[in-house]
Parts: sequence; structure tokens; C-alpha cells
Amino acid sequence: KTTDAVAERKPWDAIRFIKQSSKFVPMPTLLRPKKDKVVIKPGDTLWEPGVKYDFQWSPLDDVVMGGASSSTFDNETGLWTGTVTSANNGGFVGVRTTPFSSALDMESCRGIELLLRGGDGKKFKAIVRDSTDFNGVCWTSSFDTRGKGVKLPFAKQVPTIFANTVKGQTFQKNNVLGLQLTYSKFEYDGGLNPNFS
Repeated sequence: KTTDAVAERKPWDAIRFIKQSSKFVPMPTLLRPKKDKVVIKPGDTLWEPGVKYDFQWSPLDDVVMGGASSSTFDNETGLWTGTVTSANNGGFVGVRTTPFSSALDMESCRGIELLLRGGDGKKFKAIVRDSTDFNGVCWTSSFDTRGKGVKLPFAKQVPTIFANTVKGQTFQKNNVLGLQLTYSKFEYDGGLNPNFS
């Protein structure tokens, strides 16, 4: 669900900001034992609802930038719901994995396939992270939610920071550290998502 409220100002929810952003900051490596990378082969399942993993999906909405959009995610069912609003210059909702305890080595893979339901044909972004930097480079793929399966080749990912493309980056597919899904009114470099409503 979306609302358009460009001029609208809502009180910033500092508590929700802290709750959301704190989930994605990894513990210092001195306190966390280093683990071997997990080798992922083509056809392996990275996540499915209701299965226990050492990470979980959690909302990361525009509240982290002062916005007022809000979403929830149920790790038992895989259901993600929310409301996007332009209030406070916002315009996105997202879900991101908490830090992986071990990096995923996806060297033998050509990409990721998402199996989805819903989305009403809207355009979303899938993001793969190869760094633990909170605001580091996001390896982004835009996709329309038509049908159940979406293939996202690594070779077609766009390196971005805050939806702005960045040059001179190399994706480290042997060091995947997080995944993210975003529904945003923005596409790349200030352009608007052509399939946002």
C-alpha cells in the first residue's frame, strides 16, 4: 500500500529507527569467532519460511533516513507487508537479513532465483551485499513481480549506494554477507520507479 504525502510531515520515530538499524550492525570481530565460509552450489536454497537459520529477515524502512514508511516481515510465513509514504521525504520499505555468521561463497553460482507470491506486478529491488558496511555498496537488481520465479544474474547487478550508481566496483561473489529486498519510489540516480504505485 502506498500513500502520497510529499508536503506532509510526521513525527520521526527515533525508537523504531534504533530498533531497525541496530539489527544490521555485526558484532566486532574480536567478540565473534571467525567461521569458515559456507560454499553455496547452484540449486541450493538460501532461505525458506519457517526454517531456522543463524540470521533472520527484519524490516529496514525509510525511518532510517527520517521517513515515515513502515513494514513488517514474518520469518515463519515469509509474509512482508507495509505502507510506503512520501511524508518526511521518504518513499521506501525494505527487509534485510541480519548479519550472516559466515560469508556465503557463491563462486560457482551465476545468480540468485527468488520464488515469490504477490507484489501485484510492482517493481522491486533485490540487493546482495559483499561487505558488512551498513551503508556500503549494494549490488542491486530491479525486477517486476510477474509470475512466481525471478532470476537475478550477478552479471547484471548494478552497484549502488543510496540508489545512486557507483563506478569501479567489483562484486565479490565468494563473500556474500547479506541480502535485502526493497520496494521504493526511486529507481537509480534520482529517477523514479516506473512501476511504483
